[in-house]
Amino acid sequence: MIDSGLVFLDGEIPRKSQKISGDQLIEIHFREQPPSDILAEAIALDIYYEDAHLLVVNKPSGMVTHPAHGNFSGTLVNALLHHFGQANAGHNMRPGIVHRLDKGTSGLLVIAKNDYVHRKLTDQFAAREVKREYRAVVWGKIRANEGMIETQLGRHPGDRKRFAVVRKGGKHAVTTYQVIETFRDTSYLALHLKTGRTHQIRVHLQHQGNPVFGDDSYGGKMKRISGYPGAKKKFYTDLVNSLDYFALHARTLGFVHPIEKKTLEFEADPPRKFLNVLNKLRMDANSMLDNN
Repeated sequence: MIDSGLVFLDGEIPRKSQKISGDQLIEIHFREQPPSDILAEAIALDIYYEDAHLLVVNKPSGMVTHPAHGNFSGTLVNALLHHFGQANAGHNMRPGIVHRLDKGTSGLLVIAKNDYVHRKLTDQFAAREVKREYRAVVWGKIRANEGMIETQLGRHPGDRKRFAVVRKGGKHAVTTYQVIETFRDTSYLALHLKTGRTHQIRVHLQHQGNPVFGDDSYGGKMKRISGYPGAKKKFYTDLVNSLDYFALHARTLGFVHPIEKKTLEFEADPPRKFLNVLNKLRMDANSMLDNN
C-alpha cells in the first residue's frame, strides 16, 4: 500500500523502513479490491515472440495492462487468460505480468509463463539489465540533442491519480533522451528508462516543459494548444484529437532469456495513428521551410 501511494505519514508518503513516533498522524486510504474471478476474454494479441517459457506482446494504446478498480475487463490479463486456456484468474490477478505500460502507452511487454521465469525477469528489471527504448512526440524544441532528467517522483499532492516531481518522500527516477527530429513546435524523441516509476516519462517530460503530445493528464493536450492563434490552433487540435490517447510508444525491449540464456531483442513500430501524426508534423515543418 505504501508503494501504491495509499499510506501517508504527516501528509507525506513515507519510506517503508521509516521509524515513527507517537505523535505522528498515519493515514491509510483503502480502495476497493478487484474481484478474484477475472474472466478470460477472446481479445486478439499482437504476439512478437512466444515459446514454452514466455511471450512478448505489442500492447495497443487504450488497453489496461492488468485489472484494477474500474477496469475489470478488456485488459491484457483478460486476453492472456484466454490465450493460456484459463477460465479465470483465481487468486492471481496478474498472471505472468512482469512489468506494465500505462493505458495510453502502446508497445512491447514480456509475459512469463511460470513463476521461475517471472522471478528471473523481475530480477533483470530490478537490476536495470533490461533494454527499453520509448519513442515520443513532445511539445517544444529541445536545445540539447541529448540529456538526462533525474528527480524524485511521488503522488501529485492535488490529484491522487497523477504523479509529480517532489522534493521529499518520492522515489528516485532517471530518464535519458535523444532528439531524433525537430518540427515547428514539437520534437520527436527516443527515451530510455534507467528506473521504472509509474508515469515516469510523462511526468519527467512535463517537468522539463516538453509534455507528451496529446497527454491530457500532464499538460500535453488542449491546455498546451489554447494559446495558439487560429489556424495553428486548429492544426494542432485536429492532430491531438486524431490520437486515441497520446504519442508515447515502447518501441524496443531486450532481455536475457531466463532458460535459454540468450539475449532477445524486439522492436515494434509505433501504431498507425502515431505515425500519421509524425508525417503531418513533418509536412507542416517542410511547408514552413518552403515558405521561408
